[in-house]
Amino acid sequence: MGKKAIQFGGGNIGRGFVAEFLHEAGYEVVFIDVMDNIINSLQNSSSYEVTEISEQGESTKTITNYRAINSKTHEKDVVQEIATADVVTCAVGPNILKFIAPVIAKGIDARTVSKPLAVIACENAIGATDTLHGFIKEHTDKQRLESLYSRAQFANSAIDRIVPNQPPNSGLNVRIEKFYEWVVEKTPFGDVGHPDIPAIHWVDNLEPYIERKLFTVNTGHATTAYAGHLVEKSTIADALHDATIREAVQKVLNETAALIVAKHNISEKEQKDYVNTIITRISNPYLEDNVERVGRAPIRKVSRKERFIGPAAQLAERGLKFDALLGGLETALRFQNVPGDDESVELAKILKELSADDATTKLTGLEKEHPLYSHVLKVVEKVQKDSK
Repeated sequence: MGKKAIQFGGGNIGRGFVAEFLHEAGYEVVFIDVMDNIINSLQNSSSYEVTEISEQGESTKTITNYRAINSKTHEKDVVQEIATADVVTCAVGPNILKFIAPVIAKGIDARTVSKPLAVIACENAIGATDTLHGFIKEHTDKQRLESLYSRAQFANSAIDRIVPNQPPNSGLNVRIEKFYEWVVEKTPFGDVGHPDIPAIHWVDNLEPYIERKLFTVNTGHATTAYAGHLVEKSTIADALHDATIREAVQKVLNETAALIVAKHNISEKEQKDYVNTIITRISNPYLEDNVERVGRAPIRKVSRKERFIGPAAQLAERGLKFDALLGGLETALRFQNVPGDDESVELAKILKELSADDATTKLTGLEKEHPLYSHVLKVVEKVQKDSK
C-alpha cells in the first residue's frame, strides 16, 4: 500500500504548494474541502498544472495521483481516509482550524495502524498546529486523550511562498512563486521519525524560522499592500516602485530585523541579506499580486501575535524602536470597507462604534499595562478621528 496524505483545503496554496511537494514525495493526496466547485473540479480532472514563476522565467509541473472528498456531505469517508493515512496537512486559514478539527479528531480516534499520523498545519500563523491540536483535543473523548499520541503526532511548521492573483478561467491550475521555504519541527516525532517529504527542512527549534518569516515576509508584504491601497496602487510591484512606500517598508523591516537579530542570534548580515531577498521577491512584477488580495483580513493581521503588533510588542519590551511598525499599523487600520473583504467592513464598524480604548483592546489584544499599548491607542485615536 502506497503513502497517503490528507490535505484539508483545495485552494491555491493547498494545490500549488502543499500538494505539489506531497505529490513529488510519492504520496497519494486526498483533498478535503467544503466548496462544491473545488471538489467537483478535482473529482472530474485527473491532473492539474503548477507553474512556478521567477525572474528567470517559468516552469510547469503536472500534479496527478489525487482524489477529493467533500467533508460537508461525506464526513464518514473523510474519517476513514484519515484513519488509514500517513500525513494530514491543511491550508485553510487560521480561523477555519476549529471547523476541521472535529472530523480530524474522529479520524485519529478511528486509527488502528501502528504508526502515528503526522499532523502539520501549513498556515500563515505562529503555532498553527498547536492551535489545531488544541481543538482536536477538545473533540477527543477524555478517556482517549492519554493514548492520543500513540495515534497522532503534531508538528508546527513555517511556510513561505507567494501565491499571486490567478489568471481568469485558470481552473485548477496554479501560478506560484518559484521560491519556497517549508520548515517543520522534527522533535514531536521522536524515535518514530518524521515523514519522508524532501521539500521540508526539518529543524529542532522552529521559532526563529517562524518569526523571521512572519515578521519579514508577511510584515513587509502587508505594509506594502496597505500603503499601496491608500494611494491607489493596483499591485504590490507597483507599490514598491513608489520611493516613499519602498522607504517605509525598508524602515519597518529594519525594525523587525533588530528584533530577529537580538532574539534569535541571527547575524545582522544574514538578516539584512534575508530582508533584501524578500524585498526583491515581493517586487517581482511577474507575480502580478494585487494589493487588495494581500491586504485582506486586516483584523487578523493587526492581532496580538501577528505581523505588526507581534514584533512591535517585543521591541517595546526590549526598549527598541518600533515607530515604523506603528506607521504600518496605521495604514492597516485604514484598510476599511474594501469590496469583497468582510473583515475590512467589520474593522470599519469596530473603529466607528467602539471607544479608542475598547477598539485597541479588541483589535490588538494588548494589555493596558503593556509598554506598547499607549502608543497603539494614539494610532487608533488618530484613525478614528480621520474616519469621522
